Amino acid sequence: MIEFKNVTMVYDQGNRALENVSLKIDDGEFVFLVGPSGSGKSTIIRLLTAELEPTSGSISVNGYQLDRIKSRQIPYLRRTVGVIFQDFRLIENKTVFDNVAFSMRVVGASNKQIKKRVPYVLDLVGLENRGRRYPTELSGGEQQRVAIARALVNNPSMIIADEPTGNLDPVRSYEIMMLLERINALGTTVVVVTHERELVNRFTKRVIAIDEGNVINDGMDGYYINEEN
Repeated sequence: MIEFKNVTMVYDQGNRALENVSLKIDDGEFVFLVGPSGSGKSTIIRLLTAELEPTSGSISVNGYQLDRIKSRQIPYLRRTVGVIFQDFRLIENKTVFDNVAFSMRVVGASNKQIKKRVPYVLDLVGLENRGRRYPTELSGGEQQRVAIARALVNNPSMIIADEPTGNLDPVRSYEIMMLLERINALGTTVVVVTHERELVNRFTKRVIAIDEGNVINDGMDGYYINEEN
C-alpha cells in the first residue's frame, strides 16, 4: 500500500515539487499517475523508493514509514518495489537470463533459486526463448519485457513503471500495458507513470493527475491535464 499524507517536497534550491499532496493506493490496485513534464511525477517516484525524504508530511509504502525510515531498512523496502524505467537500463554484455538474474544475485539468492525463478519470469513476460540473447539482439518491446522481468524476479508486492512505453511504437506500447495488466491480475500492485493520454484512455483504470505539484484529479474518468502539455 502507498499512502501520502500532506506531503510537501521542496528541493534545496527552493523549487517546490509537491505541495501538500495526499493520496492512497491500496494493495492490488492498477493506477495511472499522469501529468506534464515538471508536474511532480518523478519526485513522487523518488520519494516512493526512499531516494528522497519529504520536506514535510508522511509517506507509507508497503509497511515502511518513509519519512522516518532508517538507512539499514531502505534495501528491504526496495525489495518490495520493482521499478521499470523508460530507457530499460539493461546490461548490454550480459544475456537476457543474466540481466534478470543479476537482480536476484544482488539480494543474495542462490544459484538454485535463480535457475528456478528466472525461467518462470521470462515465460511470464513472453521471453521464454530469449534467455541466451543479448539486449542488442532484441526489439525495443522485447527489451522492455526484459526490464519488466527484472523488476518482477524478486517477487515484489508493487511495480512502479516510469514511462514504460515512452520509447515504443503504439502497438508495442499497448502490448506492454496488457502485460502489466496481466501482472496486476496476479496480485501485484501496479503504478504506471506516464504522460501518454491516448494510452491511458484505452484502459479503464484509476487515474491520479498531478500538475504543478498538486493532485488535480483522482478517479476513473480519464486523463485530466491540459492538452498543450
